[in-house]
Amino acid sequence: MIKTRSLRVIAEDYLTGMDFYKLAEKALQGIVPEREEMQAVLDASDEDIPQLLSAAFKVRHHYFGKRVQIHMLMNAKSGLCPEDCHYCSQSSVSHALIDKYPFLPKEKLIEGAVKAKAAGAVRFCMVNSGRGPTQKEIEQIAAVVREIKSQVHINICCSLGLMDEAKVQALKDAGVERINHNLNTSERHHPNICTTHTYADRVETVNNVKSVGLSSCCGGIIGMGETDEDIIDLALSLRKLGVDSIPLNFLHPIDGTPFAGLHTLTPQRCLKILCLFRFVNPDKELRVGGGSELNLRSLRPMALYPANSIFVNGYLTTPG
Repeated sequence: MIKTRSLRVIAEDYLTGMDFYKLAEKALQGIVPEREEMQAVLDASDEDIPQLLSAAFKVRHHYFGKRVQIHMLMNAKSGLCPEDCHYCSQSSVSHALIDKYPFLPKEKLIEGAVKAKAAGAVRFCMVNSGRGPTQKEIEQIAAVVREIKSQVHINICCSLGLMDEAKVQALKDAGVERINHNLNTSERHHPNICTTHTYADRVETVNNVKSVGLSSCCGGIIGMGETDEDIIDLALSLRKLGVDSIPLNFLHPIDGTPFAGLHTLTPQRCLKILCLFRFVNPDKELRVGGGSELNLRSLRPMALYPANSIFVNGYLTTPG
């Protein structure tokens, strides 16, 4: 494998007169960019960002036009998670001051779906904290999904942690159309952000989702101390998995978590990363996720040049 330093040296040649529209053409032909080209995107100067965004938009427009898909999240169960994900305010290693509660009453979740529909969202996603749902929780969620489907015309997504095929199938039978389970980062970097489950555990859940025929939502979190190599690996891993939707989050360092105070991103860096993910996964839904207000700041609207989807109304324990 070429080391990061070597990639940077090679990328300098690509950056000299780099035409990002050629990357767009390759993406439209289904050609995976070379790693050196991906590194060149990440190393692009801030002055090159307008051309980079325009090239990424050419790909986005080809597959999705100018439309923006709106999604809304709701924390159906908050806190008390046994996992040690360092970025998460709900984890066992977090001392963040957040609301903690068991599975919400059915009426609250139906109300959330109604609000999502009224906000123009195409999809309402219910999220449970925890390693994975118990059988009782699967039955509770399935009952809520059936009730929502009887009252609100909206797509349902669930993000519940690690699941086997049987649990995913039960959710599909209830009317769930999509399951979210993020890889979060590269396989190499994963042990630095979580030790209570493995990268392979996450991949297995995504494959279980695909094997029962549900739409797969799988992305990552940028800004957790990863290298450029890790970012490139994550983009390529998502392509290899063939996921349908990629939510790209940018770390919101929460007081009380191990990653509190970790600020490594600039708005320009975030835009370059979004463009990279569009070139690598040209025909996949790319969603601007959590932490985008904090990290992209006034440049956040420009994220919709490469991305075609966005969350509204907050991200579980952080506002949006």
